[in-house]
Order: sequence, then C-alpha cells, then structure tokens
Amino acid sequence: MAEPLSLSETDGIPDYCNEAVFRRNTLPPRSYHIPETSLLLNGQWHFHYASTPADAESYTRAHETPFDASKRWTTIQVPGHWQLQGHGIPHYTNVQFPIPVCPPFVPTENPTGTYQRTFRVPSSWDKYSQLRLRFDGVDSAYHVWVNKMLVGYAQGSRNPAEFDITAFVPERTALVELRVRVYQWSDGSYIEDQDQWWLSGIFRDVHLIAFPSENRIEDWFLRADLDNDYTNGNLEVAIDIKAASTASLVVTVREQHRNGGETVASSKTTVQGSRKAQFSIFVRAPNKWTAETPYLYTVEMTLSTSTSTPHTVYQNTGFRRVELIGGLIRANGTALQFHGVNRHDHHPRLGRAVPVDFIRRDLLLMKAHNVNALRCSHYPSHPKLFDLADELGLWVIDEADLECHGFYDAVARPMDIPEEMDYAKRKKLVFSKAAEFTSNNLSWKPAYLDRITQMIQRDKNHPSIIIWSLGNEAFYGQNHKAMYEYAKWTDPGRMVHYEGDPEAEAADMYSYMYPSVKNLIEMATTKGVNPDGSFDKPVILCEYAHAMGNGPGGLEDYEKAFQTYPRLQGGFIWEWASHGLWKEEVDGKSFYAYGGDFGDMPNDGSFVMDGLLFSAHKPSPGLLELKKVIQPVKIAVNGNNLFFSNLYNFVGLDHLLATYKVEELGEEATLFASGSLQLPPTCPGKSAEVAFPTSTRVARKSDKDLFLTISLVLREETPWAGLGHEVAWFQHLLSKGEGENHTIPLQQNPNLLSSSFEPSPLWVNRYLTQTVISDFGDYPPKTALDNGEILRTPVRKEPGGGLVFDSERPIYSPGFSFTFDEARGYLTRWAVGGIPLLEPDPFTGAAIIPSFWRAPTDNDNPHSLPYWKRFGVDNLTSQLRSFSTLEDSNGVTIRVVTFLSPPVLAWGFETTTTYTISHLGKLAVDVHLIPTGSIPTHLPRVGLNLRLPRRFECVKWQGLGPGEAYPDKRSAQRMGVWSVDSIAELQTPYEVPQENGNRMATRWVKVLELQGTGIRAVAGESEYWSDNCEREFSWAASRHSTRVLQDAKHPCDLVEQNATLLRLDARVAGVGTAACGPGVRKDLLVKVEEMRFSFVFEAVGI
Repeated sequence: MAEPLSLSETDGIPDYCNEAVFRRNTLPPRSYHIPETSLLLNGQWHFHYASTPADAESYTRAHETPFDASKRWTTIQVPGHWQLQGHGIPHYTNVQFPIPVCPPFVPTENPTGTYQRTFRVPSSWDKYSQLRLRFDGVDSAYHVWVNKMLVGYAQGSRNPAEFDITAFVPERTALVELRVRVYQWSDGSYIEDQDQWWLSGIFRDVHLIAFPSENRIEDWFLRADLDNDYTNGNLEVAIDIKAASTASLVVTVREQHRNGGETVASSKTTVQGSRKAQFSIFVRAPNKWTAETPYLYTVEMTLSTSTSTPHTVYQNTGFRRVELIGGLIRANGTALQFHGVNRHDHHPRLGRAVPVDFIRRDLLLMKAHNVNALRCSHYPSHPKLFDLADELGLWVIDEADLECHGFYDAVARPMDIPEEMDYAKRKKLVFSKAAEFTSNNLSWKPAYLDRITQMIQRDKNHPSIIIWSLGNEAFYGQNHKAMYEYAKWTDPGRMVHYEGDPEAEAADMYSYMYPSVKNLIEMATTKGVNPDGSFDKPVILCEYAHAMGNGPGGLEDYEKAFQTYPRLQGGFIWEWASHGLWKEEVDGKSFYAYGGDFGDMPNDGSFVMDGLLFSAHKPSPGLLELKKVIQPVKIAVNGNNLFFSNLYNFVGLDHLLATYKVEELGEEATLFASGSLQLPPTCPGKSAEVAFPTSTRVARKSDKDLFLTISLVLREETPWAGLGHEVAWFQHLLSKGEGENHTIPLQQNPNLLSSSFEPSPLWVNRYLTQTVISDFGDYPPKTALDNGEILRTPVRKEPGGGLVFDSERPIYSPGFSFTFDEARGYLTRWAVGGIPLLEPDPFTGAAIIPSFWRAPTDNDNPHSLPYWKRFGVDNLTSQLRSFSTLEDSNGVTIRVVTFLSPPVLAWGFETTTTYTISHLGKLAVDVHLIPTGSIPTHLPRVGLNLRLPRRFECVKWQGLGPGEAYPDKRSAQRMGVWSVDSIAELQTPYEVPQENGNRMATRWVKVLELQGTGIRAVAGESEYWSDNCEREFSWAASRHSTRVLQDAKHPCDLVEQNATLLRLDARVAGVGTAACGPGVRKDLLVKVEEMRFSFVFEAVGI
C-alpha cells in the first residue's frame, strides 16, 4: 500500500501558495512517448465547481463517504476548460494581473474544480507492470487522488506531470476511482501571465500508462549530429534504463517505411541496473534534416533479457547540426533566415484544448504560406505539434512556460509612468524593480529551473527544435542565468534565446520586439559589434509586425532589411491567430468575443485579436501579404531578361515549375500569350537569368496595359501542399496603355455606334435653391416648383463651335438630369432615363462630397486616431463661399467654392469643386484643395464619398485585386480585371469592425445592378492631378457607414445602409503596425498640402 500524503507539504501553507512547492511525488520528466499499453482517460468526467478550495468536494470520515453524483455534481468534457463549459467566465489580460499582486499568495476566492471518474486497468496488461498517470496539461495547479488516497501535486500549466500509482492500485481487476482537484490560481499563476485568456482545468490528454516493472527504457536523448564537414552522421545516444538483471540494449537506425524501411546502422550493448547507457552510432552520408528538406529516420531502441518481454520504443530523428559560427546561427554550416510566426495553442470554441488535427491544419497553412519557422509562445505547445514540425519542416523555438509581465503594472502604475514615454526610459525605470518579485528572487529559482527542465526533457528529441527560449517578458534576473546554464549543460547542441536579456548574457542572440526598421538596422550595426566590424551573436526579432486588425503594414521594409544585413536573421510575426472565443448571446447575436465580452474585469479588450488568421483559423489578408513578401524566389526584370533569385537556404529550384502569361487589360482581361519557362539549375542564394519568351515581345505592341505574370508552382505533391500549389509569383508591366480604359473624354462615348451623332441640348433649370442640369426641358415638373422662378436654357453645340438655344428635345437623347443644392454647393442627385444613379446622403445631403475621413483601424487607435480627432478631421463642416454656372461648347460647368473645416478650430481646406457636365451626360468632378490655418500634418485619406442606390450590387474594376490593398500592404494583390457579384464580397470581415476593403492602383471601376446598369468612374485628365495624388486611384464600396464601422464592437453590430457607399480616393494612408510597434512610414502618410484630383463618371448599360 502507498504511504499517506498530507494535503500540504508545509503545515499552514497551501501547496498552491508556496513557491517552493511545485511538484510532489511526481516522476522525473522524460521524453514524450505514449506506449501501446496506455488507456486514454479523456471524455466525460464528473465535475464539481466551488468558489474556493474550502468549498470544494473532499473525502471525509477516513474515506468512508461513497461518491454520490448528486445535484452538487455535473459532467464536464476532458480535455477542456471549465469556463467554456458553463462554470465561471473566461478572462483576458495582456500584461496586467487580474488578481492582487502579492506572490506567492492568491485570492481566497480561488475557483476550484474537482474532477472524478473511474476506470479499470486492462486485463491484457502485465499484472506486475508499473502504472502511471500522466497529465499533459492542467491549469493551473492540482492535487491527485487514486482510490481516495492523495497521490501527489503538480503545477506548471503547460508542462506534463506523471505519477507512479502502482501502489495505489493493489487490485488490478477492481474499479479504480480517480479524483483531481484543480485550482484556478496558484503561485504559478504569477509566472504564467502570458498574453491570452485565463482558462482553467484539465485541457490536455490524461493517460493511464503501463511500463514493464523491472526491465524498461525510462528515457532517451538522441542527438543526430553531423561531422565537421556536414557529410557523415553520428547518432549520440543517451538512454536511461532500469534492468533488474543483465540486459541487451539494441539501437537501430532505419529508413522510415515510406522510404523503404531499410536498416541504416545498428549498435548493441550490455547493460545492468538503473543507469544511463551512452554511446554513438556512425551513419554514413545520411540525408540531412532541414526545414526545407525534413528527412527523418526512425530509431528503434530495444531492451531485452533472457527472462522478460523486450521493451521497445521508437523515436523519429533527423541528422543536422546547429551552431553559432561567425556570429550567425547556422544549420549544417548554412546561415539561416527565419520567416517565422508566434503561435499560441488556441481553438475558438475549445480554448487551449486544441485537437491535433486542428494543430496540423495550422502547420499546413504555415508551410503553404512560405512560413519556415515557429516560436511557441509562450510555453511548450501540445507535444504532438513537434512531431508535425519534424515531419513537415519548420525551424522551432520552444519556449518555457514562463512570463510575469504583470509585475510591470504593479511597479509602473504607482509611479504614474505614462505609456507614451519612450520604451527604453520606461524599461530603465521599471524592469529592475519588477524583476525582484520572482526573476531575481532566489526563492523562486527552483520554480524557474523546473520550467526549463520540463520543456527540455519532454521535447529534446525533435530535430525541428533548434532553439530553447527561457520564457517571455519576465524581465531579467539571476534565475534566468540559472536556466541558461541548465540548458547549455543539458543540451549544448542548441541555441538559447531570451529577449528580456538586453546584453545577451544568458542568450546566444540579441532578440528584440517591435523596433522600427530604422532602429533595427541601427541595432544590427552597433549592438555587440567589435571594433573591426565583426560580431559574436546575431540579431533576430522574436516579435514584430503586430498583425492586429487591418495589418500588418510595412512587411516589405522589414524583409528588405533582413536581405540587406546578414546579421539580421529574420523574425517572428506577432501572431499566428486571433484568440476570439465564440459566444452566442440570448438576443441571438453571436460573435468571436474578446476581453470584456464576458464581464471580465480588468481586461485588455481586443488586444487578443491580433493574428494573421481570424479566430476560426482562416487566413486574413495579412497572411496573404506575408506569403508574398517572404516568397523564397524573387524575380526581377533587366532589359529582355528575367532574373530568378533563389532565397532558399538549402534547396535549388528544381522542385518548382515556372509558367507565364501575358494579358491585355482593358474592359476585360485578354490572354495574349502563355507557356512555361525552363529554369536553369540555381543553387541556394544564387540567381539565374532567363530570356523573355519570344511571344511576350510580340505582344508588347498593344495599346492597352500589358502585364506579364510569372507563377512558380510545385512540380510534385508534398506532405504540406498538392501538385500545382503556387509558391511565388511576379508581375511586370510590359507596356502602359493610355486608351479609353483610363480616361474617357467628356465628349466621347465608346458605346455609340453612329459617327454622325450630334450632342443633345442641355437645360439649366434654376428654382429656389436647386439647379438641375438635364437634356430635356420638362424637368422638374412645374407642379413641383412651388412657384419658384425657372430659367430654362437649352444648349446645343453647333459644328462651328457656337451655341444654339433650342426648345426641342432630340429623339436620340437617353435623358439625364443632375440636381445641385445651390445653398450648400453639392450635387444631390443624378438620374439617367429615369433611373437614379446617385442620391443624397441623409446626413450631409450630398450625393458626392470631398472627404478625408474613414473608420479607424486597430493600428490607428493608439496614436493617429486621437491625433486626427484632436484636429477634428472626423467632424469637418462645409461653408459655401460661391456657386457659379458656366455654359459653353463643352456643356455646363458649375464651380463651387467651399471651406471645409471643423468646429472650434481655425484650420480648413479652401476647396474648389468644379463639375463639368457634357452633352453626353458625363460628369467630371475636379477638386482643388488648399489647406489653411493650424493644420494637422496628415490625414487618413483624400477623396470623394458617393452615395448610390442599394440596388447597385456588383462591382468590376481594373487594378490591384482581388483583395484589399493599402500603400504598405499591397504586395499580395495582382493587376487584373476583377469582379464581384455582391458588395459583401469586397469587405474584409475583421472581428473588430474597422476600415477595410480598399482597392488600389485602379484604372476604372464600375458599380452595377445585376443586369449591368450603373456608373463607371475613371481618373480625369492628368492635367487635373497634382503630383502628390495618385491618378491610378483607390476606391472602396460598402454598405456600412463610417460611423457604424467605428462604433461597432463586433460584426453582428453592423447595420447596413439602404444604399451603396462608394469611396474614390486620390490618396490613402498606409496601415502600419502602431497597435504595438511602429506606425506608417512617413512617405506613406497622407500629408496635408495643396492637392488636386479629378474623376469622370458616366452611366453604363442605359
């Protein structure tokens, strides 16, 4: 029988409030391995929830009370979190602790979940086998009972714990009762303050495991190293064994079954007792493991005696060497470039209880989007993730379950340190004080060492893991130095990372978060650089390009720095996926929730929604942008040649098939030529030159835009993508057309077949405060004039250039009218053939109006939004200064002078808007802006807002597409002719509503009804565009007003307008990453300066 164990190791102090107690009666950590003799205990458990440990269910009266699944108990799914199954609420914080800061103590109100179930030991198992209970993840601390006897205690939420329960199950055929009491808060919570939801419970697998009782392999560490020439392999073997008598240990290296399964090498040794067997096995010229060539071997380890059943375990391994040479991290002698992401374990309905197939989907998406590296943030991921990374090929930073960022607020808030203060200054004031709580506190040293020990011992056999990380945002202290020493002593073949160590004393690299490109380059060229220019350690970005909402912008700038400065070995985007939790409310609304949506206080709001994937793990535009920016093949044009630069570290380009096509872009995209390109052998880091296909040279004679598009696709299927998957692409403008697809002169109508067409007369009708321009004299009806004065002037152009005033309406006229508000200076309506094309906005009264505002993005919120609002950019008003009408041979011109300015302030735009209406019913709108007064330096945009009837549902355009684009986030979009059948298809459904859906580099855009009726907009003549505006314009179409977008918390809060809202812009700002990082590059801001732009509109399909 087992010896009795007290509930607390130290009398009067609960285990969960004692930093010196984090494991009681647990087995030594070992490599992750679940043998065939195992029983998965996942599924439905009985569950009791209490607000404090004192109220939790407990055994009483010497364990005599039988279990009663009464109304005090319910059921719960394991693995899972109790907050997602009706007990308590999820709670999100980024930095701040949600509990008072007084480590190691936690609140009295410490929700406690008691789990209970029964099981039977399988009768097929050896009755003398050792029985173990394994928990792979429990948040945050727990006691375990078996058959009403306390077995032990463990904490470290994302680390496993294994208990030997052999003595607690004396009768192998009897029903075994298992109880686990889980505490939401423990002293461990202070060093588990990662940026994620606080979720509790048994959230990873629970296994009952049987191992041989006398002769077994306990653990192993296989280092598949290479020689100094990176040619031959050496498998360094260290195996912990227990042998009651003399035993034979055989270690065999084999090809995997898919590669034939042949034996590559083998070694046999004799062992006895409990000891570590260490030896090496030579392997001649093995295939090397890299993230680009993830070649695996299977190692079979068998321990056998003459009297016992052999104990065999298997481990996949890959031969590779990771080392620091010349100040750079190298694998197999080659310097690496990390195109990585930070990944949390997250599922939108299950929290951190993530199924393995969901994890696999994540990694497949990474590979398909050219991601080659993964940082486990900020704890060891699900153990099976690393098997997948080994198989698919990813460089991995495995990170200890350690973060105590909340001590920053505990120190900084009483000091009233503003967040706007320079980060380096805040760091100097706060970090050393914050470190004293735990990181530089010797009483916490064992707990810190346990975190690094558990990670390394569980994951040490995976070739994909090349860097251990000491945790995240835990400041820096002597406990980190102890962790570093343990890592280097235990596993000298891997690098160690820790961003919190500013001088890289306990790290093999300098690591930074969110610097601007300018600062990054400065650090790369100065930090730790020797007088001769050499350096001993590289620079990486463990976090950059914060992917919150509409972003990240500026990826091209970072990539250029990585390619220019070899010491910059890349970085890891923050972060892979948003952490929204699906919530369904009683009013029928449903959405992905973030901080505060569950009534959790304090919280950090939507800062948890910052991923390249939406919460359902579907790609956002940010991931598509990343894929293009980091594509492993760069293509450039030089004269009549194409240059293909191979940016892979280890492989050539022979696995890729190159194809090309030449398209003429007019009203439609017309294919002129296509074919394949023969890529010459191109070694990693080298370039190859290929001549332009002959067919592309012939095609260049077109008078329209001609684009060459090259696509590089997989030649064969891979484990992560199918045949034909596109890896890289390139587009080049062969010739630029200036035909009708760009600018349609006011007097030209390409839809007319007759060359003898005469323009129709125009009528200028004035009454009250309205001016109506039409090509028929009976509009508006007299009954609608309320006795207003009418001036009707028919205008018709004569061949000689004079004006003829006529009262007749030509029969060939389609009939159109434009209505202006003379009191305010707006165009309010446009109709053709009785069909309204533009209508007045209910707030401004205008159908077309200059505009500078849009809904803010997450990246605008910290700095740009308050700046813009301080200048009233969101609240500009219009004052009419003059309204004049000119009738000439070109038609009718209305010139409106207004002053656009905000209340309270003394700045604005002197705005001259000129409307020119041709005899054909086309409308040109020319806007000239002159800023005056105490102006802001930059704006969100400059352009026009138009309001169309709701029936205009379809859009077609020539320009970048098919997705959204912004000046610093446009690389993933291609020039083409694109179309959508609904306005909704143009929207990006950000889970926090914000500015979205902008399209750029547009030649023309049509907004149409289903049957093809609508309007077409193009840029006006170049003489009406100032150099600081972009004639290849931007546009967006939506059903959501700016106000609705900026006020909505979730997509379900968006209320559609009964209209189609069109935006045409001469300039739009980039998006940047200022939610956590640098803002928009200065040259991609919309500067407040004199500007001029022009658009021409015509009706189509009428």
